[in-house]
Amino acid sequence: MNSMSNGGGAVQGSLQKVPSKDQCLTDSLEDEILAFLIDDEAQLHTYDDLTKVNPVTPTTVLRCLQARYSVKVFYTHAGCTLVALNPFQPVPDLYSLDVMKEYHHALQLKEPKPHIFIVAEEAYRNVRGQLGPVDQSLVISGESGAGKTWTSRCLMKYYATVAASSSVVEKQDTVERIERRVLDSNPIMEAFGNACTLRNNNSSRFGKYIQLQLDRCQLLIGASLQTYLLEKTRVAYQPANERNFHIFYQMMKAATKEQRKEWKMPQGHHFVWLPNVEKTIEEDCFQETLDAMVHLRIDRERQREIFKILAGILHLGNVEFSISSDESQPCDIQEQSKDSLHRAAELLQIPAEVLQTCLIVRTLKAGRQSVHKPCSQLECCVRRDCLAKVTYAQLFEWLVTFINNSICADKSTWFNFIGVLDVYGFECFQTNSLEQLCINYANEKLQQHFVTHYLRAQQEEYVSEGLQWSFVKYQDNQSCLDLLEGSPVSVFSLLDEESRLNRASDAKALRIRLEKELADSGNINWDKFSKVPHFTVAHYAGKVNYKIEGMVEKNKDPVAPEIISLLQMSDNCLLHEIFTEKVTENISSKGLSKVTVVSKFKNSLESLMNILHSTTPHYTRCIKPNSDCKPFIFKKEEVTMQLEACGIVETIHISAAGFPIRIPFKCFIQRYGCILTHSSSKSEAQNPAKVGCEKETDLQGVQRLLGLVFQHPAQHLRKELKSLVHCGKTKVFLTQSMLDLLEDWRKKILSKCAFCIQCCWIRYQRRKRHERRHSATVIQAAVRSWLVRRRVQRWDRAAALIQKSWKKWRSLAEAELDDVEDLIMQEDLPELNAIIRERGSVQLSSLQEPVTVRGWPMGLVLPSPPSIAVSMRTTAFHKMMSVVASLNLPSKRGEYKVETNQNTQGIASIRAQPKGSVKLHCQQSPLLYANRQPEMRSNVTGFNEILLEKTL
Repeated sequence: MNSMSNGGGAVQGSLQKVPSKDQCLTDSLEDEILAFLIDDEAQLHTYDDLTKVNPVTPTTVLRCLQARYSVKVFYTHAGCTLVALNPFQPVPDLYSLDVMKEYHHALQLKEPKPHIFIVAEEAYRNVRGQLGPVDQSLVISGESGAGKTWTSRCLMKYYATVAASSSVVEKQDTVERIERRVLDSNPIMEAFGNACTLRNNNSSRFGKYIQLQLDRCQLLIGASLQTYLLEKTRVAYQPANERNFHIFYQMMKAATKEQRKEWKMPQGHHFVWLPNVEKTIEEDCFQETLDAMVHLRIDRERQREIFKILAGILHLGNVEFSISSDESQPCDIQEQSKDSLHRAAELLQIPAEVLQTCLIVRTLKAGRQSVHKPCSQLECCVRRDCLAKVTYAQLFEWLVTFINNSICADKSTWFNFIGVLDVYGFECFQTNSLEQLCINYANEKLQQHFVTHYLRAQQEEYVSEGLQWSFVKYQDNQSCLDLLEGSPVSVFSLLDEESRLNRASDAKALRIRLEKELADSGNINWDKFSKVPHFTVAHYAGKVNYKIEGMVEKNKDPVAPEIISLLQMSDNCLLHEIFTEKVTENISSKGLSKVTVVSKFKNSLESLMNILHSTTPHYTRCIKPNSDCKPFIFKKEEVTMQLEACGIVETIHISAAGFPIRIPFKCFIQRYGCILTHSSSKSEAQNPAKVGCEKETDLQGVQRLLGLVFQHPAQHLRKELKSLVHCGKTKVFLTQSMLDLLEDWRKKILSKCAFCIQCCWIRYQRRKRHERRHSATVIQAAVRSWLVRRRVQRWDRAAALIQKSWKKWRSLAEAELDDVEDLIMQEDLPELNAIIRERGSVQLSSLQEPVTVRGWPMGLVLPSPPSIAVSMRTTAFHKMMSVVASLNLPSKRGEYKVETNQNTQGIASIRAQPKGSVKLHCQQSPLLYANRQPEMRSNVTGFNEILLEKTL
C-alpha cells in the first residue's frame, strides 16, 4: 500500500535490493511502471480506457485516475466497467439534454468520451438489437457517499428522455406523463428513505431496484420499484452527528403557519428524534416533495393524513417515562411529556388513554386468558420506539405500493426492461450493528455476482471453449459469504436460531457460541480482551467490527399485538387502511417475531440476484476520492483501497486480454448469416449459411463467415482482425471492435435489402396506381355516356310533354277565340268607360261576392262555375290579348284588381296572330321560367300557365 501511494519514489528504492529470479521480474515491472509514469506524465489524463495503460498495475491505474480527476474528467472506462469519481459539486453541463442527445445519436459508443450515458445507451441498444439476454441490469456499486444515488437518478432521466424523444406523435403525451411520474418517484423515495450520515449527506437507508418497462418499440411505458431493508431503526435512534430521514427536516423547516398549527409543531419546538436540525443540506426541499406527490396523484387529503402521521411520530419521541417505585404498578408518563403524548394521540387520531395504556402495560396470553403486566421503564421506551418504527415502515411500504400502482404498466403491454440497482454502499462506522451487517452482506452478494459473472465465469469459459488463456488472479469473497449465509452453520443461521428461542438474549453467550461454531473460518475473529462483546468480519472492502448487544432483538423485530390493535382503531383513514388491509395479512396468530429480519432480507436479496442472473449486467463502480466529501481532493490511500476492494485492476487485465462478447454459433449465424448470403463472392453466394441442428454444421457456417470477414483488402489488417475474434467449441468470442465491424457490415446489407424492398414496393405501388387510374378512366367514361344518354332521354320526354301541352293549349285557345264574339253578343253589358276603352283594358263585372276566375294564359277570362256570368267588353283585340296574357288575378274581398306582370315574368310581348295562333316574344329562354315539377300554389304565372292548367 505504501509503495503504491508513494509512486515512483518507492519504485526507485526497490531497485537497490539483492536481485533474484523473482526480484528481477519485479524490478523489470517497476522499471516499466517508472518509464510509463515519466514518459507519459503529461498524457495520463488522455487515457479514456484503462486497458490502454501499459503496464496495468494499481500504481499506474491510480495515477491515471488522479490525472483525469485533476482536469475535471470524472468517468473512465476500465474494460467492461465504468469508473465514476465523485466530484462532490454540481456539474450541470455534464448531464444536459444536449449531452444526452449526443450520446444517444453516436454511431460508435467508443467515440465519445467516457460517460454514464455510454453505459445507459449500450444497454438500450442491446434491447433494441434483441441480443439475448435482452433484459438489462445496470449495477451501481461503491461506498456510501460515492455517488450511487446521483448516478441512478441520471440513468433514469436519460432513459425517460430517450424514450420520449423516440416516441411517435400519438404516444408523446403518454410517454411524457409516464416518464414524469417515474422521475417524480425519486424525490419521494429519497425524502422518506434517505438520511444524512457521517459519510454522505444523502445516504440511501434502503435498497431499490427500478425496472424501466419498455414496449416493442422500446418506448418507456411504465416502471416498477422494489425496495430492500429500510433502516427503520433510524426513526427512533440516530447515531452521533447523523440525522433522521429527510422528510422530517423538510416538514420542520418549510412548514407554513397553518401547517405548524395543524401538526402541533410551533416554531423552535424541540424534538428528541430530530437531531442536528440546524444543519441545512440540499435535500431539505419540501416543495419538491409536495410537487412530486401531486404529479403522482396523491391528493391533498392523503397528504394531510401522511404528514399528520409523521408529526405524530415526532411527538411520540418526546414522550418520556418515569421509574415506578412499585414494580406491580406501571410507569408514569413524565409531567413534561404528557403534552407530547396528547399531541401524538391527537395527530394519530387514537385515544390518549388507550395510547398511554398500550405503552406502559403489555398483554400476555396464558391459554385463553389475557394477563396485563406493567412494563419497566426500558420496556416502555422499547414499546414506544416499536410503535414509531412499525408505523413509519408501513407508511413507507404504502408509498412504494402507491407509486407502483401509479407508474407500473400492465404485463401484457411491456416486453423488455432495463433495471437500475441502487443499494446502500459498504459501511463501516464506529459502532456497527445488524443494519450494517445486512448492508455489507448485500454488497458482498453484489461483489460475488461481479466475480461470478465476469472474473471467474468468463475465464473458466475461455478454457472450456479451447482458448489459450492464462488465469488472472482475483480476490474471491466466497469464503466471506459462506461465513455469513453458509450451511449448515453461519452467522445468520445462529442469529435466527437465537431469535426464535423464547428467552432473553445474552450478548456474551452469543459471542461464545459464534466463536465455538465458526472457529474454522478465516474471515471472522474476536478480541477476547474487549469488554463489549463483538466480532470482526473480513469483508472484501475491509474489516468491520460488529456489536453483538441488541443484535438479536433487532433480528426478532417484535411487534406486540396490542400495538397493531391500537393503530387499527385509528380515525386516520390512511393509518387505519394500512394496518387493516396489509399488516393483518402478514401477522399470524404467533405474531411477527417468527419472521426474522435476516431471513426476510435474505429471501428478498435472493430474488434480486435471480433477476440479475437472468439479465445482461452493466457495472459502474463509483469511487469516493476522499472521506470528507470535499470537491477535487484526491486521497490516494482511500482510492487505492476502493480499487483493490472492487477488483478494478483484475477487471482491466481480463478485459484487455479477453473477449467480452460471447455469442452461440446458432445465434451468430442467424444474426450475421446475411453477410454470407449477400456477399459479392460467387462461391459464398452459391453456398448460403444454413442453420442446422448439428454443431458441426453450425461450426462450418461460422468458419465460412469468419473467413469472409478476414478477406480484408489491406494485408496488414487481416492479422489484426484475427486477433479480435476467436471461434470456440460452441460460441464465437468477440471484442467490442469486432462486434462493431460486424454490426456495421450487417447494417449496410440490411440497408441494401431495405432499399431493394422499397424499390419493389414503389414499383408495385406505381403499377397498382396506374391500373387504378386506367380503371377509373374506363368507369368515368361509362358513367359519362350513361349520364348523357339519360339526359337526352329526359330532354326527349320533356320535349314531348311540352309539345303535347302546347298542342292541347292551342286547340283550346282556338276554340275559345272562335267563341268570344258569341259570348260578347249574348249579354247586354254596360258601355265601357271611355278611359278604359281608350287603354284597351278588360273590365270585369262587379259582384258582391268574390268569384274564382280561371285564367287561360293567352286569351280569355272565363267564369269557373257555369252559373255565374262574366261580362267582358274589349276593343283593340290585339292589345287586349297582350295584356290578358300577362295578368295576375289575386282574389280580394269585394273587388278584383288587374295588374300586369310582364316584366317580372320575363315576357316581352304577346300578340295574337291570324287564324288563332299566338306569338310570344320572351327576354330569355322560356325554360328558365318553367318549373318542371310545380307545387300546388295559389298563384301560377308566366310560362307555367302555358304548360299546365292551374287555378289562380
